[in-house]
Amino acid sequence: MARVLRSVPHMTHWTSSDIPDQGGRTAIVTGASSGLGLVTATELARHGAHVILAVRRPASGEAAATEIRAQVPGARLTVRALDVASLASVRVFASQITSEHDAVDLLVNNAGAENLAGRRSTVDGFEFHLGTNMLGHFALTGLLLDAITRGRAPRVVSLSSIMHRRAHLDFDDLQSERRFDAIRAYGASKLATTAFGIELDRRLRAAGSPVISTIAHPGISRSRFIEHAWQDRAPAARLLGRIFSAVATQPTEQGALNQLHAATASGVSGGDFFGPGGRGERRGQVTRVNASQEAQDPGVGRRLWRVAEALTGVVYL
Repeated sequence: MARVLRSVPHMTHWTSSDIPDQGGRTAIVTGASSGLGLVTATELARHGAHVILAVRRPASGEAAATEIRAQVPGARLTVRALDVASLASVRVFASQITSEHDAVDLLVNNAGAENLAGRRSTVDGFEFHLGTNMLGHFALTGLLLDAITRGRAPRVVSLSSIMHRRAHLDFDDLQSERRFDAIRAYGASKLATTAFGIELDRRLRAAGSPVISTIAHPGISRSRFIEHAWQDRAPAARLLGRIFSAVATQPTEQGALNQLHAATASGVSGGDFFGPGGRGERRGQVTRVNASQEAQDPGVGRRLWRVAEALTGVVYL
């Protein structure tokens, strides 16, 4: 039977000022050069963490580091190249981190593929959404898990989406080779990410590991993802997109609170899932929410894990 995650409809108003002291902690944030990742990295640095900005373009990472230091003088930051759409890049990054750091306290798997108009593959031949959002982070987490296990109160945060709720994992066409639809592929990749976070929790518990695996989603936030989802549309559609963004989304800073809560708040347990508490979980205060039944299904989690190990060559737990 699937483990039903606890649902708390009304949580105490939680803001970035409630983040506990992160002094002495080393945190990795993937996709930290903009959007949710930049906000997350900034707040972790503000509260004392040494933050490793894991970014696809180092120049963008250095610009982000400059922006963070303007807000947080003395912030402890390191920029490292990481393209989660490339297993070779993931392996190089993991090797750098484990050679430079004996322990990692926090891994925030934030980077994600945008809503692509046509089917694309990663350099490893994976459908781009799945390869970036789930498979790259699956490999990264596995390669860093020993270092994370040595961390202090270590956590892994996987970034989900409300779109995972309407998605389904078709294991006979997981790479969307027979049928591709960008929204469907994105939703499936986020369902896979959510199922991964929950299955990782199961395996960590079974192994008696000190690491906890948590999941979060930002609702609908005003991020670059939203902008790019409309930029190639007709002018009228772009106008509707701007109107939608103004009335139906929330600031990126608010959306990022969910992953910051999952990453830092006291009282968080393995398998907890956080998202906005407003209607449809589109916006609102941080709340503990439930994943879809498919994401919670242990059979789905086990099958996805086997497939991910086979595809990435990373075996753990």
